[in-house]
Amino acid sequence: MLHSIILGKGQPFLILHGFLGMADNWKTLGAKWSENGYEVHLIDQRNHGRSPHSESFSYKIMAQDIKEYCDAHQLKNIILLGHSMGGKVAMKFATLYESYLDKLIIADIAPKEYPPHHSDIINGLRNINFDTVKSRNDADKILGKVIPDFGTRQFLLKSLYRVDKNRYGWRFNLKVLGAAQDQVGTHEPIVTSLHTPTLFIRGGNSGYILDSDMMLIEHAFAKAELKTIEGAGHWLHAEKPEEFYSCVEDFLA
Repeated sequence: MLHSIILGKGQPFLILHGFLGMADNWKTLGAKWSENGYEVHLIDQRNHGRSPHSESFSYKIMAQDIKEYCDAHQLKNIILLGHSMGGKVAMKFATLYESYLDKLIIADIAPKEYPPHHSDIINGLRNINFDTVKSRNDADKILGKVIPDFGTRQFLLKSLYRVDKNRYGWRFNLKVLGAAQDQVGTHEPIVTSLHTPTLFIRGGNSGYILDSDMMLIEHAFAKAELKTIEGAGHWLHAEKPEEFYSCVEDFLA
């Protein structure tokens, strides 16, 4: 069973993090939605956070994980929000289990294929030898040789934890996710148009959702709309949390 953090009471609102992320990434926004009458489920997806590790990575399997989670918690009429890889999982869930959904929110990812682009991050993570790393600062210095962006390193370091008093480790399954990095950008065409009200939110500085992608979006999601948060990149919910929150609130209202 997937690990989750559950906040509040009301209509189920499930949030799926991106590649190499975890439920904790969404705690601040999740808490705000839980105060607005939603039962917020911040979910660690397979091979991430505190959820079980496995040898499998596919969007169909991860969508099935969410379906089993909903069944175990008796969740129906859900709002489902997914960012990046989580958005891919959310779209796959919609194609397989649309009857579970009330509304769908996709953050900065389109229903299309993306070329592999995580190799620098994976290589940086593989450079870390936990036999010698004795602090978070040690890990940051090693990552900094390959990943110059401070924000990206801080995002990754959220998954660093003490395995025991003498050793650190990653909460994500680096072996499996590293091997699967070429699959992260894959996409199976959505043949039948879906009718769940769907909001796509993109960062104005991101480039993950282009104007030309609107044709793909409207073909797959008959009730889709697109909002842009100007000045935000791919981690738009972290860079512009108030604007992101307002976009979602307007859509849900």
